[in-house]
Amino acid sequence: MPHFDWIETDLTNGVYQITLNRPDKLNSFTAEMASELQEAFSEAESNTDIRCVLLTGNGKAFCAGQDLAEVVENAKNPDYTLGDTVHGSYNPVVKAIRNLEKPVICAINGTAAGAGANIAFACDIVVAADHAKFIQSFANIGLIPDSGGTFFLPRLVGLPRATAMAFLDERITAEKAVEIGLIYKSVPAENLMEEVLGICNKLAGMPTRGFGLTKRGFNAAFANNLDTQLNLEADLQTEAGRTHDYNEGVQAFLEKRKPNFKGE
Repeated sequence: MPHFDWIETDLTNGVYQITLNRPDKLNSFTAEMASELQEAFSEAESNTDIRCVLLTGNGKAFCAGQDLAEVVENAKNPDYTLGDTVHGSYNPVVKAIRNLEKPVICAINGTAAGAGANIAFACDIVVAADHAKFIQSFANIGLIPDSGGTFFLPRLVGLPRATAMAFLDERITAEKAVEIGLIYKSVPAENLMEEVLGICNKLAGMPTRGFGLTKRGFNAAFANNLDTQLNLEADLQTEAGRTHDYNEGVQAFLEKRKPNFKGE
């Protein structure tokens, strides 16, 4: 397993936990931390022992977004643009989360702001501590929601709510986030990791290839029309039907026993 300075990783029983680890800076992103996160997701893709990814943060915040001190320093180079940071740090992370054909579960341990919030929204299932808040924060410095914000927010909560969140710097509580469909669940802070690890451990013992094909179908649905999507579903179902886990699931059903899925 690779060694990192700004994130922590652990692989236990098929669950690969990635923890943002700049708690003194509210886990705000630098280029180095973003690069390490990209490398961790690359490991999750290539390592067949990894069946589920858990993304969370150390300290009182999940992630405060971009470390602005780094941006100010970068801006001393006249050739630097903010788009360089978006292209180099955030776009690869969002693509890695969506393209990883394994479940990615996000445990929001505290405030998720800016890029930190939008990276969370790219994950497959988001569970937040009851005191957590989601903040777009870009409008306060004249920027737009990046890290997939302009893509995911309108699809998750509708255009009017997404616009209000972006324009008004609206603080969304964990309870409200569940109510409007922004995240899956909110739980008491002291129960967060127990709840999320329970979900991850369950998923790690289930048909990983089927989950991956489901994600592929969901991703394509953002662009496809109905006819194209129906055809894709048939193709993906054919692929799923050729997996070990499909055959094991059917056999276990017929034999009235618990299936032993391998993620293959």
